Amino acid sequence: MLGKTAGSLFWMARYLERSENNARLIDAGFRIALTRSQTAPAEWRSILETAGVDQAFLATHDDYSSARVVDFLLRDPANPSSILSIVKHARDNARTARTALTREVWEAVNTSWMTLTDLLKRPVREDDLPDVLAAIRQQSAQVRGALTGTMLRNDGYNFARLGTFLERADNTARILDVKYYLLLPSVAHIGTSIDNVQWETILRSVSAHRAYRWLYGAEISALKIAEFLILYGQMPRSLAFCCAKMQDNLAWLQRGYGEETDAGRIADALCRQKLAGPIQAIFDGGLHEYLTDFLSANSALAMQIERDYRFVE
Repeated sequence: MLGKTAGSLFWMARYLERSENNARLIDAGFRIALTRSQTAPAEWRSILETAGVDQAFLATHDDYSSARVVDFLLRDPANPSSILSIVKHARDNARTARTALTREVWEAVNTSWMTLTDLLKRPVREDDLPDVLAAIRQQSAQVRGALTGTMLRNDGYNFARLGTFLERADNTARILDVKYYLLLPSVAHIGTSIDNVQWETILRSVSAHRAYRWLYGAEISALKIAEFLILYGQMPRSLAFCCAKMQDNLAWLQRGYGEETDAGRIADALCRQKLAGPIQAIFDGGLHEYLTDFLSANSALAMQIERDYRFVE
């Protein structure tokens, strides 16, 4: 497969996953701000910092009001990382790789773009925000379903899935970091009802609340939730699950192209070194430090994939 086509599939999947992940990040900020209305501006600032767009926001805004932050993250043309912009990038990449996609996948991506363009043509009222965020997640899920249900399991499929799981791992790590490092008021709150409400909100933001209850029951514990979202390999948004899938996709590509790559070796090392556990050792070394290291390693893996397969975005 040509590097340009492979790169377009990779980035199409990354952008689609990012749109869903950013919707989840907004949802986490919205829910936490509702429980702590007195410090809502600080909560929204932390969301912008986690998304990496705080400086861009401050260039055009002078306060962290809920309406302004949400509009900036969803649809502001001054924000090239807004969800509307991201979905457009996904569609553009899908169009570039059109001949490598099934009709169902292309139509799902194109429909997603048209639906969200209509949905976000005007500022979203706070009362409507949960429904809008749900619609964004649903559009992403429909593309993922078309991809899984109609694509050959060839190199194009594996490049797309690589993009999905790289982006998903990045998102889970960032949401955890928002909770533990940026949103926690002080060490004194750890283990309190405030802390537990926030952890439960994070579970809901990654659609993991019910699954967590199945595994751990009613106990809300920072240690157990972090273990679930980092090390539990059956949770589809955990770091362990995403890393295992990236290993599988890279292994398929290495077999298909008949050569080992640096990206494959980096992915193996990432899983072996960062996801061996136990969770208590991760907490003892500092959860924020661990997540920062993971994000750096995940970013390095993404860049190595682009080098190995000569992507042209």
